[in-house]
Amino acid sequence: MNLYTIGFSQKSAEEFFKVLKSNEVIRLIDIRLNNKSQLAGFTNVKHFPYFLKIHDIEYLYRPDFAPSKNLLNGYKNKLISWQEYEIEYSKILIQRNIIEKIDWNIFRDSVFLCSEPTAKQCHRRLLAEYIAQKRINIKIKHI
Repeated sequence: MNLYTIGFSQKSAEEFFKVLKSNEVIRLIDIRLNNKSQLAGFTNVKHFPYFLKIHDIEYLYRPDFAPSKNLLNGYKNKLISWQEYEIEYSKILIQRNIIEKIDWNIFRDSVFLCSEPTAKQCHRRLLAEYIAQKRINIKIKHI
């Protein structure tokens, strides 16, 4: 099973949708805390589901996969390190019991969306790795 991750920062709408289509993504799972962001207008929830639909990509918003506001702000404001963020985010996933609530089929040829341009220091990578640890045969690809 392929599970992709993508960030929209530093990508044009054209580049973003071409990458999704070239990887045959069928579902985008929005895991941002704030899906009303104006960082890239095409990813604002007001427009995004429509743009995805015309590319034959399903849109799902899963705020339960997002970090808490306190955790995100702590990292952005440099009150905690990335290593501390990773530990706390993992605790959040466990506390939310996301593994018990998952319909595994939603991950097939799906992509986790966040804003960071790379997955290295983004919760989308941490979430994908967490899920892959719980289920065999998941191949993660950061696009």
